[in-house]
Amino acid sequence: MNARLFEIIRHPIKAVGRETLVSAVLTPGEVLPWDRAYAIAHDRARADDLAGPWAKGANYLRGVTGPSLMAVRATFDETNRHITLRHPDQADLSVDLNTQNDALIDWLTALWPADISKPTHVVHHAGRAQTDMPGPWISINSRSSHAAVAEKLGADDLSIHRWRGNLWLDGLLPWEEFAWVGRQFRIGEAVLEGVQPITRCKATMANPETGMRDLDTLDALDAGWGHRDFGIYARVVAGGSIAPGDGVEVLG
Repeated sequence: MNARLFEIIRHPIKAVGRETLVSAVLTPGEVLPWDRAYAIAHDRARADDLAGPWAKGANYLRGVTGPSLMAVRATFDETNRHITLRHPDQADLSVDLNTQNDALIDWLTALWPADISKPTHVVHHAGRAQTDMPGPWISINSRSSHAAVAEKLGADDLSIHRWRGNLWLDGLLPWEEFAWVGRQFRIGEAVLEGVQPITRCKATMANPETGMRDLDTLDALDAGWGHRDFGIYARVVAGGSIAPGDGVEVLG
């Protein structure tokens, strides 16, 4: 196997904005640094859920409900917690995430469907990411598996950002990553262990350039491979630096 790390992507606010990184330092038992560190609650969120360090995704704004969010890009400053958000239908917004910023809620409300629950406030628990699953996992994705889905859809320009993944690998066979569940693998200096496949939702139907649903990715997965899984979750078991171009090696 001659696999390499192709790209590192994080999403500082759950479902709101993506950012490509030039490198990252992984820590055992933690997510990609600052990935899904923040989330936006809505007015139907359960107060008892939000009281804990992690809450189910239904309490937050999500791309499955508001596809327009899929087109948000982000630039996040870890030092001062300042974020800039960009969307093709909105003026750019820069806010300080240390404060509950009304401008951020107003900006998101303009992108959010008017007939459902409204965005209300930012949720942040230090050291606890609002990932889709309660485990502090990182998503691993293969560009060859993505290419297989693109071919099934007849969409050569299918964006990898539909999957909102963290680490993208080159050089694998299509779907080879599924065999890594329960196995350890090295990326750069870090060692991870596959946990489980990632079952996908309608958020992946939205075009990350426009925020409009335009392709049935779930039907393509069903028809082509009899499942709705894409990528795997992995836990970090040994920390270290990673960067695009780093080699990938299965350890056992």
